[in-house]
Order: sequence, then C-alpha cells, then structure tokens
Amino acid sequence: MRVRVCIPRLAVPLLVAAILLFAGARASFVNAQQAPATMEVKIDNFSFGPAAITVPVGTTVAWTNRDDIPHTVVSDDKVFKSKVLDTDEKFSYTFTKPGTYPYFCSVHPKMTGKVIVQ
Repeated sequence: MRVRVCIPRLAVPLLVAAILLFAGARASFVNAQQAPATMEVKIDNFSFGPAAITVPVGTTVAWTNRDDIPHTVVSDDKVFKSKVLDTDEKFSYTFTKPGTYPYFCSVHPKMTGKVIVQ
C-alpha cells in the first residue's frame, strides 16, 4: 500500500524560501565571525578618542590624525610604532595577542591611550 502525502502548493515555495533564508543568515553570521574587526581611533585636539578601547584578539585598530598638527602612535613597549602622521593620514595595527597596550604620541608625550585585547 502506498501512502500519499498531500502538501498544499504554496507550502513548497515557502519551505524552500525559508531554507534559503536560514542558510543565507547562517552564512552571514559565520562570515561576520570570521572577518577581522576594525576599530577606529581619532587623533584630534591633542588627544586620542576614545582614549581606551577593549577589543578581541585579531582586531585591527586604525588611528586617523584629524588634527592640524602631526602626531605619532607608539606603544610603550615598542610593539607598534607609526611614522609621523600628518592631517588625515592613518596608521593601523592588528592585535594578535591578549594584553594591555598603552601608547602615546612621541611628539606630544602627554597624549596617551590604551588598547586592551581580550
């Protein structure tokens, strides 16, 4: 004896659409977790903003000089060091190890910031 299952015509396209939507959402979620994050720090008015940030391992931090004065970004332990950045120039560093990374501007040493990598 053969059993027939009766599925309304509209149910099949809706089921296919739901499966595709779920697969696309899952792929986006996986890609978002795999893609390295980038955090922005602005250099303006003789300060780093935000002055302290907390990021996960693998994050790239990008500093952009928005000031009219040249600045640098130098970690206290010399893990990273930018060249002198003129207005609108950028410097980026990718943090691959957890830790706390205090930094400063070597031109204006009272300018300080900190990256906390977890």
